[in-house]
Amino acid sequence: MSSTPAPPPGKSPLHAVQVLGRGSSGNGAHVRSLTAGLVARGVRVTVCAPRAAERAYDFTGAGAQFGPVAARTDPATVAVLRAVCGQADVVHAHGLRAAVRAALALGGRRTPLVVTWHTRGSAEGARAQVVRLMERRAVRAAAVVLGTSSGLVDRARRRGARDARLTPVSAPRSRVPDAGGADAELRRNKARAELGAVDRPVLLAVGRLEPRQGHSLLLDAARGWRDLDPQPLVVLAGEGPERPLLQRRIDAESLPVRLLGRHDDVPELLAAADVAVLPSRWEARAVLAQEALRAGVPLVATAVGGIPELVGDAAELVPYGDAETLSATVARLLADPGRRARLSAAGRAQAGTWPTEDETVAQVLSVYDELAGR
Repeated sequence: MSSTPAPPPGKSPLHAVQVLGRGSSGNGAHVRSLTAGLVARGVRVTVCAPRAAERAYDFTGAGAQFGPVAARTDPATVAVLRAVCGQADVVHAHGLRAAVRAALALGGRRTPLVVTWHTRGSAEGARAQVVRLMERRAVRAAAVVLGTSSGLVDRARRRGARDARLTPVSAPRSRVPDAGGADAELRRNKARAELGAVDRPVLLAVGRLEPRQGHSLLLDAARGWRDLDPQPLVVLAGEGPERPLLQRRIDAESLPVRLLGRHDDVPELLAAADVAVLPSRWEARAVLAQEALRAGVPLVATAVGGIPELVGDAAELVPYGDAETLSATVARLLADPGRRARLSAAGRAQAGTWPTEDETVAQVLSVYDELAGR
């Protein structure tokens, strides 16, 4: 990361407070990356988040002060957040619920609020109306809304945002496998052996086990892979409330699917994978999509949200909810090594067009400077 000069004599460094909820993999990793980049540029950063998020992402290790704040919107939590934000030059909330808490904490103050909208709410029925009200409250309180996809920018404007801008956040670079060589082959063989899939294709899916991630659709598609020879193994990394339901289906239908639970080393799983599968109902800039393309692993994903603009022509896209098409597309890709090789090269090329972490930090800092009058 590049750094900026020290502030003029007598002028304190810019103080930015980052407000985070439970810290999904995308949000938490982004705040960690953003924190490191801002600190390197001379910004004082305080991260307000649950203690579990600090344990997972080590914000203090990136140079931030840490303020433990529960992922609730009750008066006590808002009061704690209000006290921390009292000395800030700018407050930056990540995610809808964090944005609502920040807006309540800043009520009546002139401190500017920036909201990064990473994903769309997935509630239905009466709950959907509550989510709409929360969205309206959050974006109208914000001086600037940063949407991670064009669709989210448009949604923020419809909800009444005064200033909504596209900020194509880049997922922090992981230790992706090398393109080739003996070391890469050894790593791949080791990872496949650990999964018990030395002589069969590996299909990788990653995500929290909840309905919006589309894992039930993935299991529907997996029925069509039982008769392939060799039969692929679907490995699903993630934890969540749907795990018991998914495991019952896997057992009852004899599906070639293995639930790995929480797995922090996705690059090692990508080293073993022949194809990555993203069956989500909605995504903006999915971390798995970014890591798969960077690693040169062919991706099959649902054509939802910001995925088409993220991957371009470097992935196979299928309609959400169409298990038959998802199953057939993956089977066709497994049978066509030439197509997989072309997608691998196209994925790396597409990843090269995405903003770097440094460019993401620079864009956010320019917004802070603008709002703080620096």
